[in-house]
Amino acid sequence: MAAERSADAAAAAEARLASVTLGDLEAVRLLLRGGSVIDWHRLDLRDHDEVDRFLRVNELDPTRAGDVERLETLRAEAVDYLVRNYGFRLPDDIAERIPARDLLLVASRRSKKQVYACLVLKVMHIIHHLAGRELGFRLPVSDDELFRLVEKKVVRIVEEIRGAGHPIIEFQWSRKTHDSLVTKLLAKKSNLAANVYDKLRFRLVTREREDLLPCLLQLIHRMIPFNYVVPGESQNDIITFRRVVEESPSLSKLAPLLQQDIGFEEDEGGRANEFSGPGYAMINFVADLPVRIDEHVMRVDDPAFHEYGPIVFVMTEFQIVDVKTAQSNDQGENSHERYKERQMAKVKVRLLRGMSSGDEPEKGG
Repeated sequence: MAAERSADAAAAAEARLASVTLGDLEAVRLLLRGGSVIDWHRLDLRDHDEVDRFLRVNELDPTRAGDVERLETLRAEAVDYLVRNYGFRLPDDIAERIPARDLLLVASRRSKKQVYACLVLKVMHIIHHLAGRELGFRLPVSDDELFRLVEKKVVRIVEEIRGAGHPIIEFQWSRKTHDSLVTKLLAKKSNLAANVYDKLRFRLVTREREDLLPCLLQLIHRMIPFNYVVPGESQNDIITFRRVVEESPSLSKLAPLLQQDIGFEEDEGGRANEFSGPGYAMINFVADLPVRIDEHVMRVDDPAFHEYGPIVFVMTEFQIVDVKTAQSNDQGENSHERYKERQMAKVKVRLLRGMSSGDEPEKGG
């Protein structure tokens, strides 16, 4: 019976992969390995519908005049940067004539101008991110308020994905407590508060392992901009990219078109958490989620709105796992209790370094 359920799950998952595009596959691959779009040499958006979906996931509405104007401003700033710092001579249509929105299509099509479109888009991406960070510093808004906006957004979209028939059987979210943050920073090699990316965390559990990839694709389509996945902060102990692609009739035909060789991840190595148990497995990544703030805390005439745009970013961690793996993660050396014990032991060693055992502080009653 279990074998039949697994076979049915595999067949259902493959059916959901039938419409996967090259752009989808590149995006989920970047999420799984924690790569950066700055290293890409092209996009793979096929038409304006896909362009507009990408923009909306980034909280930019192509039907809003203000958002279209924001894209044009970002393009102008990017072109100015490239000319001033590198002396590049960009084609006039890339620099100013075609709508900035259409640069995403030019960057997706083989032509002499593709590389120029990519150049401009990469710099636009960075300038937009910097502006969102600066806006966050300027606004009279707390982390708690921003976290509530993110929680509301993620809960709504996960329920939409569930409603579309995807078997997410468990969904939880949490915020790191103050003590947990202190302990984490005491344990990390880099103990700067700015390097804590998991203050806000969401956990999704799917029914079968075969449901993981379709679930990730839904998240990318609806909520997580792959361009703002934090490089170097992904952990993937479950999905072997080469095997998943090669075993799927729908995905295997896309393999020769990938920007990186199908086995690229096998030479990279993973990012394991030093306190996790030997059998612990998870898909874990961090995204700097865009949050549209003008409708919540900003006035239309606020100078910050005009200078930096309407979007701030909130670092958010996602954990995605199937039921069977989740159950294994809760047992023995993989359990959260053992994880905390190992973490606390390291913190204690660091705190007491240089102190003899007889000089250790006494514990309170």
